Amino acid sequence: METKKNVEERVLKAKSGMGMLIFSILLILLCAPVIVVGVKIRLVGLGIVLGVILVLTGFILLGGLHIIHPNEALVLTLFGNYYGTLYDAGFYWINPFCSAINPTAQSKIVQEKEKNSQLGKSEISISVSKKVSLKTMTLDNKKQKVNDALGNPVEIGIIVIWKVKNATWSVLNVENYKEYLSIQCDAVTRNAARNYPYDTAEEAEEKTLRGSSQEIADIMQDELQMKVVDAGIEVIDVRITHLAYAPEIASAMLQRQQATAIIDARQKIVEGAVGMVEMALNQLSENEIVELDEERKAAMVSNLLVVLCGNKDAQPIVNSGSIY
Repeated sequence: METKKNVEERVLKAKSGMGMLIFSILLILLCAPVIVVGVKIRLVGLGIVLGVILVLTGFILLGGLHIIHPNEALVLTLFGNYYGTLYDAGFYWINPFCSAINPTAQSKIVQEKEKNSQLGKSEISISVSKKVSLKTMTLDNKKQKVNDALGNPVEIGIIVIWKVKNATWSVLNVENYKEYLSIQCDAVTRNAARNYPYDTAEEAEEKTLRGSSQEIADIMQDELQMKVVDAGIEVIDVRITHLAYAPEIASAMLQRQQATAIIDARQKIVEGAVGMVEMALNQLSENEIVELDEERKAAMVSNLLVVLCGNKDAQPIVNSGSIY
């Protein structure tokens, strides 16, 4: 299978636009004197032709003027071939026959037209800049329902901090680099959820979505970066913002967590109660407060365990007679 080769980027060093702006204006203004001279020398036709040529040349040259703001790039093609990319902020003049390309700009135009049609607005021309933004941006990947490693449906949502590192690759290697990043983010999220369970028992050392969210987010970041490197995108950070069981099993999972918590709590209570009973028997024996036979010791242990492990407060009974 033939591997796709990335376009080799060519960084342009364009000319300053101020000089060309002045030159273009002078050409346009020179039109009138040329026509006047043509009339005086009785070559009106030639004067008009030269004047029109000067005006057209001036307006064509004005079409090559571009303003690049900080953290912006302009990818240019000339008659269908890649011409170069302009990164430096400033006012420049470039070959006026070059055209800027940015598929995301066309997508914005379509979205705006659909929005206007839904609102009942009349068809109007929409102009969107074709410059590629190099600013740091945030992709809020809304929560989606996926299955974890145990097959339980969970809802997970992440945010991705990213920016365009190579404007040429972003424009020429993929159709729409923003949609490409969003789709790859969905795939990475589903893959991560499928490889790890939502939660496991406390003694298990396996990574979980709930207990190892930061580690899993770092793994997702590395995997996402590998998938979008050909699109000229740098993934700065990935964070899990929402993680919960799906609504259809949330109540059942809550009951399971509550049961586990109750069992763990009971285990701690029993361990503490046994220690307290043992301590009580040892102190009674060492201080020779009372001597108990095995039967009375068993009764005392039973009563103490009932009192210490019971769910409700014990009701004491005062025995004024003999314990025997």
